[in-house]
Amino acid sequence: MGRILLVCRLAVRDVRSHVAQALLLIVAIAAATATLTMALALNGVTSRPYQQTRAATMGPDVVAYTQSSSQAEVLTHARGVTAHSGPYPMVYAVLHFRGITAGAEVQGRSQALVVVDQPKSTSGSWVRPGGVVIERTFAEALGATVGSKITVAGRPFTVDGIAVTAAIAPYPNICYSGCDVPATLHDQGIGAKQIGLIWTTEADAIKLASTVGPVNNYVLNLKLRDPALAPAFASRYDTGTPTSPILNTWQDLSSSYGLLVQDEQTVLVPGALLLGLLAIASVAVLVGSRLAEYTRRVGLLKAVGASPSLVAATFLTENLVLALVAAAVGLVTGWFIAPLLTSPGAAVVGAASPPSLTPLMVVGVVAMALVVALASTLVPALRAARTSTVSALADAARPPKRRGRLVGISSRLPVPGLFGLRLVARRPRRAMMSAASIAVAATGIVTVLAFHANVATQFGGEHSGHLGNPVVTRDGQMLFVVTVTLVTLAVLTVIFTAWATVLDAKRASAVIRALGATPRQVREGLVTAQVLSALPGAILGVPLGIGLFKLASKGVSGLPSALWLTLTILGILLVVAALTGIPARFGTRRPVAEMLQAEAT
Repeated sequence: MGRILLVCRLAVRDVRSHVAQALLLIVAIAAATATLTMALALNGVTSRPYQQTRAATMGPDVVAYTQSSSQAEVLTHARGVTAHSGPYPMVYAVLHFRGITAGAEVQGRSQALVVVDQPKSTSGSWVRPGGVVIERTFAEALGATVGSKITVAGRPFTVDGIAVTAAIAPYPNICYSGCDVPATLHDQGIGAKQIGLIWTTEADAIKLASTVGPVNNYVLNLKLRDPALAPAFASRYDTGTPTSPILNTWQDLSSSYGLLVQDEQTVLVPGALLLGLLAIASVAVLVGSRLAEYTRRVGLLKAVGASPSLVAATFLTENLVLALVAAAVGLVTGWFIAPLLTSPGAAVVGAASPPSLTPLMVVGVVAMALVVALASTLVPALRAARTSTVSALADAARPPKRRGRLVGISSRLPVPGLFGLRLVARRPRRAMMSAASIAVAATGIVTVLAFHANVATQFGGEHSGHLGNPVVTRDGQMLFVVTVTLVTLAVLTVIFTAWATVLDAKRASAVIRALGATPRQVREGLVTAQVLSALPGAILGVPLGIGLFKLASKGVSGLPSALWLTLTILGILLVVAALTGIPARFGTRRPVAEMLQAEAT
């Protein structure tokens, strides 16, 4: 018990002496755990709004796409079918609205209300001659409202209503189960992600077919005696042959309505990983700097009888406790923020289910915090424990290796370059951790650039106009939040690393000033040291960011230009230089004599 009490007292005293560093450690780990909590808490939150929409629209259990009305007739009399609506004619056509060109899946519907799949109007009325009803997410993407005038296959229509349905995946995922996009749409540069659903009267749909081609697709909505048997029913009649009907079950449709939130998870999970890696680098810098600053304390502990295991246990205990605090902060923060991300979009009615926080999720988040703390603390703690008492009391930084060729090259460098290179060589591990943190931040920035370049290629062409895409918008928002968090943590790490370098180099700075260097040259040397550490990280972040985006995205059709990537690297280096200049200016204000008299740390 006495040993445990001693370790706890030493850890508490160290935290009290370094409150700012402890807070930065908590912030770094909490950012990663909060992001992971948000990603995990989104599981299953879209099931309730889909079920509410399904109930409000009398949603079908199976939606069949047939090639003829006779094929649909077989399905209506199939065993287990209790009700149906359709078959309705379906055609694909080009839609124009205020300079926007998009694809439309046009379903011809009866003006009378039906008992299976009756779309619920959220504004306006149901279909009537000369008018259309637009699925709500597609209407929002177009910017169309009730009363708007649109053109479909060259024919003018008035938007009579906006509605939601549970019978087809909402825009932009209408082709979630596959679409046979006709050549008339491809010729206009319209892809599967630029097709939305509209309803017209059956007569108007047939008139459109006379323009775009014959009706060879019909939509049939089926109600089963046992909805749970929908997958078995679909597998029985959808054989996968070119002539067989295509059947979508309500279970598949439920998944398609959750794609918007699932896309958020595909951004948040890699974001949590990046933040975890950045936290490891940041915490390693913090721990390494503290150990470098208090190496003499380690020597004193050993001199009075402390064992290497006691020294290691002190640092490990301190950081593991802080990691548990950070995990708690991250869980609470993520839990409160998660409801802001659970909106399933305009495709459904009703609110999403409250995010769930299960014991397994708590264990996963806490485990992540502990892994980050261990990964960043274990090696420095063991290294400090293995340091001999004499070496610890001497507390000398690693002397740079002197090689004739390197000495010859460095002798030709200006004073700031020579001083900066020497500082990097004195603390190579700190330089590596600094480079790692910059690499993670650069990876996030390049990933965002790749995302926007890909979006510009897929959706920014002349044919797509300004057609909105809710998935792209939501992904962009999530990427922005993750990137801002990454950059903020990286900035804090750069500032702290720069300050630790300034403190570590104050005696060396005084010596070089005594030999004739000006305070400005010393400041420039400190900045050079940080820039040299950041340069490999900034360069490495480019391929890592592009690779991460390719891994996370299903299809890549555009990447950032070489100019943007070069500007990103230069911008990161300029920011690092500017952030380092602040502590460097404060560190060089003291008189040389006072700095030389102070004890080297």
